[in-house]
Amino acid sequence: MKAMPNKNLIQISFASILLLVLLSCGKSTSLIEECKTVLETDRSFSAYSQEHGMAASFYKYASDKAVMLRDNSYPVKGKENIKALFLKTEVAGNTLIWEPEYVDVAASRDLAYTYGFYKYITPDSTFRGSYVSIWKKDENNNWKYVFDAGTSGLGKEK
Repeated sequence: MKAMPNKNLIQISFASILLLVLLSCGKSTSLIEECKTVLETDRSFSAYSQEHGMAASFYKYASDKAVMLRDNSYPVKGKENIKALFLKTEVAGNTLIWEPEYVDVAASRDLAYTYGFYKYITPDSTFRGSYVSIWKKDENNNWKYVFDAGTSGLGKEK
């Protein structure tokens, strides 16, 4: 004769599974919302660059210890040095804009990265490239980039 399963054990098992599913959904929703926040931050960063210039934008959105890689250059370390680089190289009338294509946020929700494509617009030409930014939450829970790099290999826009 088969033993009947304990009704309480079945109810406890079902409740446990339901709780795990609900908790998992909560994490997924939270990560999705965090991804949206990082995308919004990266897009705001680009809009700020278009409106206020590259030096102001890269300074505003940088972590104090941000690192930037650029072609034919040693790493630029620290937001003050990044701002100085752009103040030295920024040309009036030229604009840098970009659009993130992808974002991922760590399960810890304090580290993320984005990558996408940029346009560097001059009065005569538009140059295209790709970029990657690594983001980290600061002490005020704001996303700041800690690493930024771009490549110019996509050429001129026709």
